[in-house]
Amino acid sequence: MTYHGDVTPGGPPAVRDLDRLTITKVSVGPMDNNAYLLRCRATGEQALVDAANEAPRLLELVGDTGLATVVTTHRHMDHWVALEEVVAKTGARPLVHHDDAEGLPIPAQPLADGDTVRVGECELEVIHLVGHTPGSIALLYRDPAGGPHLFTGDSLFPGGVGNTDRDPERFAALIDDVEHKLFDRLPDETWFYPGHGKDSTLGVERPALPQWRARGW
Repeated sequence: MTYHGDVTPGGPPAVRDLDRLTITKVSVGPMDNNAYLLRCRATGEQALVDAANEAPRLLELVGDTGLATVVTTHRHMDHWVALEEVVAKTGARPLVHHDDAEGLPIPAQPLADGDTVRVGECELEVIHLVGHTPGSIALLYRDPAGGPHLFTGDSLFPGGVGNTDRDPERFAALIDDVEHKLFDRLPDETWFYPGHGKDSTLGVERPALPQWRARGW
């Protein structure tokens, strides 16, 4: 089945099989948050990006294989409601950027820009993106058999960067980080998976960067 990335709360997940990594995207309510289960195809090890809500549903998705890590993309509550229960029932190691660690309900291992999160034989690069929150991150997976895959939390969406509450300094920080750390580094075929809503590619969004800067949000 062709991956489309279009999921809705309570609806079926969307599954994408890469050469070495399987990505399962699911939307949980009540705020239509995306959660992503990543599984190394060689070892079966799994990681969850954002235990946003509906812990029983996320645990069902994890299944009997177990869960090694839960990465929280940023400290906003709608991205970690299920974190405590998922960690308690799986023994997974919680990870978050150190600048957002105090916003989580449980202690988590701190991450920094440039760190690597392993999922079995697969590696995800931590990219720190300041602005939506002080410790927001994206996770970059470079598929050896294809283009890059990027999990952007609430820092980048189709149509613009994440909410900075109309704060000019926060917006400038976020648009600069998104442009220089993502668009300047990665090719057009980079597929990105945001914290809410549909996916896109950097190539589709790239022409609009000047418009995003001009409008200031």
